[in-house]
Amino acid sequence: MLIRGDFVHTPTIGSVEVLRDYLLRTDERGYIDHFAASINPSSQELLAEGNPVVIRAGSFLVPAFCDLHLHAPQFLYQGTGLHLPLMEWLNEYAFKAEEGLDGNPQLAEIVYRRLAARLAEYGTGAVLLFGTIKTETNLILARAMQEAGLRAFVGKLSMDVSSRPSYVEASAAESCNAARDFCDRCSDMFSSLPVHKRLVEPVLTPRFVPTCSKELLSALGNISKEKGVRIQSHMAEAHDQVQHVLDEHGEEDMDVFLRSELLTPRTVQAHCTFLSTEDLGRLAATGTAVAHCPLSNAYFSAAPFRLREALAAEVRVGLGTDIAGGYSIDIMNAMRHAVAVSRMREGERIRAGEGEGNSHPLSVDWKEALYLATRGGAVALGLPEGCGTFAVGAPFDAQHIRVFDEATSEGIGALDVFETTDASMVWRLTEELVEKWWCLGDTRNRADMWVQGRSVK
Repeated sequence: MLIRGDFVHTPTIGSVEVLRDYLLRTDERGYIDHFAASINPSSQELLAEGNPVVIRAGSFLVPAFCDLHLHAPQFLYQGTGLHLPLMEWLNEYAFKAEEGLDGNPQLAEIVYRRLAARLAEYGTGAVLLFGTIKTETNLILARAMQEAGLRAFVGKLSMDVSSRPSYVEASAAESCNAARDFCDRCSDMFSSLPVHKRLVEPVLTPRFVPTCSKELLSALGNISKEKGVRIQSHMAEAHDQVQHVLDEHGEEDMDVFLRSELLTPRTVQAHCTFLSTEDLGRLAATGTAVAHCPLSNAYFSAAPFRLREALAAEVRVGLGTDIAGGYSIDIMNAMRHAVAVSRMREGERIRAGEGEGNSHPLSVDWKEALYLATRGGAVALGLPEGCGTFAVGAPFDAQHIRVFDEATSEGIGALDVFETTDASMVWRLTEELVEKWWCLGDTRNRADMWVQGRSVK
């Protein structure tokens, strides 16, 4: 595939590159094997040999989004029940929905296929998923994501402790065996495909410390070391959850995870809102990444994540929607909320008299948030080299964004672009127009999406 047009990406945090009139080519496996300005001699040679797909004026390509935290079965009741504290909400909504899908494979098929379609609609090309307890239901989820052409890391829940007697695994040994079985069966489902087409992988998923015995956590740590399998969980999320762990274990959940060898470069921990700056330094030393979920934090955490401090400590951070603790599946909303929350934190710091003479504000801007949604998320997930950018050797995971209609010079969707009303002016993509899309854009601006070089929208 040969594509000519404007490209936007964030190779490093805080910088946005607007690359005008570039030429990109993918090989038969969906990897980028050419990326250079169209006037480059090598690009001119390719243009002489074939007709490219032209991304017309008023449009650009940007890397696909990464969602580092989404509860797939909770998509069933997205947008409801957000009036309760976390531990009550789990009992009243989450456990019931998850158990319901485990008992109804037909419904699970419908929900998960619809979830995959929504993710593509909203520009998410890679997603880290919490599933349910039952292996077969999680295999339905894995198959739905693979057939939709999305990168997905699917986690079968491990939990041998529960407030709901009918939704729990019988013992640590049974839970451990089930986790191992799921990892093997999930990998085997796609083993006959060429490597570049294997988009789905299993993830070890202890729900969180309150639902796992120390025996189970230690066993899962051993499986991860043995198989090199990724790990995901929740950590230091909400006040009632943090207090529950202290009461039950006499230590913070971060220390429980450390003792179980579950904080590794293969690990993504969601939330981490109650970690101190010192804790974030300790977390960085383990290589563990964080899924920052600002919307659900506003509902359940009673504290904002220390995003700026995490980045300063060199913790790998990406964004998560946390469906259904967060009600929006759109990573664009996660970006916006991340910036808004950080600005509130900066305002509090200034009001406390801590701002004078400090050149490192707590706030982040839209460019940094776009990095977290694309390149930062890809790095945190350990995606193939170059993911989240446009570079030779990287998989072609991208979105085609339209900001205005060249024929009418009118903006697309919620965007109004007044500077294009003069027909004699040559349209030129600017950083300001990208920011306008970042602030106001929605699904009406997304014309197409590719994962591993294949259109999925």
